[in-house]
Amino acid sequence: MFYTYLRGLVTAVLWALNGNAHYHHTEKILDPEENYILVAPHRTWWDPVYMAYATRPKQFIFMAKKELFNNRIFGWWIRMCGAFPIDRENPGADTIRYPVKQLKSSNRSLVMFPSGSRHSSDVKGGVAVIAKMAKVRIMPAVYLGPMTLKGLLKRERIDMNFGNPIDVSDIKRMNDEGIAEVAHRIQTEFDRLDAEASLVHTNKRPNILLSLLGYLSLIPVAVVLICTLIFSYCASFVWDPDEHRK
Repeated sequence: MFYTYLRGLVTAVLWALNGNAHYHHTEKILDPEENYILVAPHRTWWDPVYMAYATRPKQFIFMAKKELFNNRIFGWWIRMCGAFPIDRENPGADTIRYPVKQLKSSNRSLVMFPSGSRHSSDVKGGVAVIAKMAKVRIMPAVYLGPMTLKGLLKRERIDMNFGNPIDVSDIKRMNDEGIAEVAHRIQTEFDRLDAEASLVHTNKRPNILLSLLGYLSLIPVAVVLICTLIFSYCASFVWDPDEHRK
């Protein structure tokens, strides 16, 4: 419930700020009844929102570095939406065990950024291991658009491009060679999607009337956002999402 509400609210905020998003090949997105791992290069802090919007009504869990949970409101938000913390320096067994369990037993899929930190192109092996253990496919996507808040506010064009699902069931063992093969498949699809999206990506701004409508909508959206922030701050003292899930 809260996941759906927050996804809609943040999407409304981004539409009011930008309103120039375009989605390509959404027909390739796997059926909502099937669990999968949605992967993309991590390029901005808002690209997960566009990914979640495009794949609705599917809901996701996602990994997040433990430092993000230190902020009371934002940490409560992401825990309510199914995020679980990971320690990048000392990742434990739950980094693999928890998402595998959720993919097998719940109706939520998993969002992962296999490159780890933003702007990195090094595909990590965690996606491969989780996909193999959970027996799910990998759904690749790429974000092409403004990398800064200034570019977002200038309503620069955003393109979300979805690729062909990647099946890893043919790989017998997730040893170094198996992980390297999965990483190669993912990176190859990322490169193809980037090249494809770049063909339609332009600097053309949206219609001036549409932009004006977006800016005017900031007022009611801001009111709802402020009310949500106040509610979330208060609720964080009385409602523990992790305990509720247990």
